[in-house]
Amino acid sequence: MKSLATLLSATLFAATAFAADAPAVPKADLVKGAASYAAVCVACHAADGNSTVPSQAKLAQQHPEYLLKQLLEFKSGVRDNPVMKGFAAALSESDARNISWWLASQKAKPGFSKDKDTVMLGERIYRGGIADRTIPACAGCHSPNGAGIPAQYPRLSGQYAEYTAAQLVAFRDGTRKNNGVMHDVAAKMNDREIKAVADYIAGLR
Repeated sequence: MKSLATLLSATLFAATAFAADAPAVPKADLVKGAASYAAVCVACHAADGNSTVPSQAKLAQQHPEYLLKQLLEFKSGVRDNPVMKGFAAALSESDARNISWWLASQKAKPGFSKDKDTVMLGERIYRGGIADRTIPACAGCHSPNGAGIPAQYPRLSGQYAEYTAAQLVAFRDGTRKNNGVMHDVAAKMNDREIKAVADYIAGLR
């Protein structure tokens, strides 16, 4: 029987060899990202990624892998948005990567909930889902404070309610097709529930 030390050495060697063979992930250039962002994105999403227009997403401090995925899907048409497709078409994958990592380095400004009549409903949905329709809690994927899970689930904290509601409706109606899980969740929600949870998300810290 091989000794534990021998087994550990073999495992470490295999892991090292695998890592050496794995393709290197390109590094982002934040200086170039800032320049590309200023040239292409700033008019709609503001100088620091904190959009001042409620229908346009706040992008500051978003997970860069998520941003990169969205930009490339706008460019390819997987995520259908004529305005964003036009801007994304002008970006190379390297440009998109640099912009995404630069935005992730910017500090997000907090938002706030506006509708006191539905904020409790929004909180119940976000934290507990809707059991009788098998709607899962938003917090399960996007975390209790809306910070999300890097590379998998986007940050929602402080996002404009108008923008979040519009995306949920687009998932529900099938006009946004780049996330099957979110389509299945939103398909079970009515307008009041969507507006309530979007408003609650806007106030998450």
